[in-house]
This record gives sequence, structure tokens and C-alpha cells, in this order.
Amino acid sequence: MASLRFAANLAWLFQEEPTLIQRMEAASRAGFRAVELGFPYGSGAPELRAAAERHGLEVVLLNTPPGNQEKGDMGLGAVPGHQPEFREGVALAVKYAKELKCPRIHLMAGRFPTGAKRDAASTEMEATFIENLRYAADILKQENLIGLLEPINNQISDPNYFLTTPQQAAAILEKVGRPSLKLQLDIFHCQIMNGNLTQNLKRYFPIIGHIQIAQVPERHEPDSPGELNFHYLFQLLESMNYSGYIGCEYKPKGNTLDGLSWLYAYWEDHCV
Repeated sequence: MASLRFAANLAWLFQEEPTLIQRMEAASRAGFRAVELGFPYGSGAPELRAAAERHGLEVVLLNTPPGNQEKGDMGLGAVPGHQPEFREGVALAVKYAKELKCPRIHLMAGRFPTGAKRDAASTEMEATFIENLRYAADILKQENLIGLLEPINNQISDPNYFLTTPQQAAAILEKVGRPSLKLQLDIFHCQIMNGNLTQNLKRYFPIIGHIQIAQVPERHEPDSPGELNFHYLFQLLESMNYSGYIGCEYKPKGNTLDGLSWLYAYWEDHCV
């Protein structure tokens, strides 16, 4: 069984450093060989590429732009009336992905409009999402990139997010029908919305394109007190021959480095 590969999510880890470039350096010094950049658009793509090369890092994931966050946007993929902005965001994300040699882009669905009722708005938002995903998938296929759909829990993290469960994401992926789109399964969100992680990982494994982790419910390090047994989950993923990266998208309880003992123990056990 192959060892698992981990990527530092720099929107969450190494916040001790003020800039994304400095966080990349810190991640490399800590032993990471891969990073997720989230929203890298405040820095120039050539500058980020140079930093990745300088520090021996592979950029494995970035998100489409969130939209106007001051107005409450968190992605535009499923938001009716914002198709032009979504397409502009896809173009920008593809530009960064190509420059950074990043193979995956999380196509963010977005939130229900303020005041909208979930049941009433869901049909229109799903139709919008499917339309936008088909558009994005065709562009991504041309560029040999993978688009990802990530369900985000609406119990703790974002009560108004449109895409909330792997079942919903899988159904949309089936309707879209594009092989360049996959499921991004964040175990933190999946546990909150679904539980039954063993069966969910097995069920959705054929369409999983990326995995992320954090302990439940406080979203701290995997070895912090909580609901999940990551020793078991890592063994499960190894037994399934998961060959992708696992994004470390958690909130450190203290200093990022001080909280990496779980990772160093894994590397030591697997002679990484």
C-alpha cells in the first residue's frame, strides 16, 4: 500500500506568516511538498510559480474566485444571474492553474441569495450550476485540468451554502455528465452532514478527485480530541490505494508547527 500524500492548505495553515509567499516557504520548511492555495489572486501568478519552484512545492488545488465577499458571495457557480462573472472567474482560475501547473480547480457553488428560501430557490440554482459546470468542464478538458465540486456543511460552517452533501454533488455530476469534473470530499463536512464515513468513502471513491481533512467538531488537527479516528481513516484510504493528495484544511489550535506532530508521526511510521 502506498503512503498518503498531504498538502498544506495555506488559507488555514501557517497564518503566522503575513503573506502567501512566506506561507509557502514555511510549509516547505515544515516538510510539506505540496500546498493548496485557495484564493491566490492577490499575488501574481509568476511570483507564486517562482516561490513554488524555489521551495520545491507542488500546487495541487486552488478555488475559483469567490465573487464579491463584501456582499456575501462565496462562489458564483450556482447563483442565478451571475453567469458572466462566473465565466470570468473560471478564466482567471485557469490562467493561474496553468501558470502554477496546478491540476485541480474547485468550482465554488456559492450561497443562496439573501432572503431566499432553500426549497424555493434550489431548482433554479441547480439548473444554473449545471449550466455553468458544463461550460467550465469543456474549458477544463481543453486545458487538461480537473474541476471539483465540494459540499460544505450548513450546520456549522455556512448555513446558506448551496452544495451541502456528497449525494447532492454526485447527482449534479451525473446530470452534468463531464469526466473532467470530480467530487472534492472534505471529511470534516461529510462527517457533519452524513457521518458513515467508511461507506461514504467507498461509495463515492470512483468520483473523488481530492480529499481534505480536519477533526470534528472544532476543525482542529486530526489528532485533536473529536469525533474522528484518523488513524483508522488513513489506513482505510491506504487500503483503497488512494493516490491523490489530502489537503490539511484545519484551524491549528496554536502555532501551526506545534500542531504537526500527527503528520510527522505518520511520515515516521511510513518512512516518508
